[in-house]
Amino acid sequence: MNMKPISFNDLSGRVCVITGGAGVLGTEIVKGLASVGVKVAIADINKEVADKVAAEIAKEYNATIIGIEANVLDKESLKKAKAEINEKLGPIEILINGAGGNHPSATTKVEQMDESSIDKPEDTFYGLQMDGFDKVFALNFKGTLLPTMVFTTDMLKAKKGVVLNISSMNSYRPLTKIPAYSAAKASINNFTEWIAVHLAKVGIRVNAIAPGFFITNQNRFLVLDEKTGGFSPRGQKIVNNTPMGKFGEPKDLQGATLFLLSDVSSFVTGIVIPIDGGYSAFGGV
Repeated sequence: MNMKPISFNDLSGRVCVITGGAGVLGTEIVKGLASVGVKVAIADINKEVADKVAAEIAKEYNATIIGIEANVLDKESLKKAKAEINEKLGPIEILINGAGGNHPSATTKVEQMDESSIDKPEDTFYGLQMDGFDKVFALNFKGTLLPTMVFTTDMLKAKKGVVLNISSMNSYRPLTKIPAYSAAKASINNFTEWIAVHLAKVGIRVNAIAPGFFITNQNRFLVLDEKTGGFSPRGQKIVNNTPMGKFGEPKDLQGATLFLLSDVSSFVTGIVIPIDGGYSAFGGV
């Protein structure tokens, strides 16, 4: 029996919308998509940034990439963005939910409480500001739920499509200091499984990737030392507990992303793939 070589050629010409595509990790994912001929709409709350990234990648890969203004927490904004994408690129066949991130206002100053921190509750869990917590949780969880609700309607009509959510290793092993981000990413895993089951019989697959430790704009303040430019104690701890002994490079996300989007994984839905340099396999000893 003659079989065609496995490739990602089936992705060529498909229309994909990616939220958060102008960020550090999102940009590399878009480059991976462009390299196999996917038509991409980068949906971002900052259209100027989305347009800039889209133009740069389109030129580099001779690809069809556009920037679209969209607020992932505003359903009407997403509907408007969808109409524009349909007009410029056609029906949406792929959705990547990449919008997310952490913020200092939802971060504790100490990793663990001890007797010395009891008198400084503002540095601990007890000092978290609910406004910051709510914003981080909403951006990561509702910022995945709402785009899925809006951008998959074309897939329902076609009875075919793929959704890829961006989770995190924090979803499995919550890191100290960042309770809102960790909780939100855990909810992404649960939602990925739930919506995968919900949509399985109408031809829409839903999976997620869980990046380990990558240096991004959202975590730079935690893992790098501003004065020396090297790792902070927390950053060094991460490297020490990652068996491959390093932070990931954004391009490391491309392979798993293309696999889950392509028809080569046509019987795969409802899973989360760690991309973490072995972090999830290491017990610290």
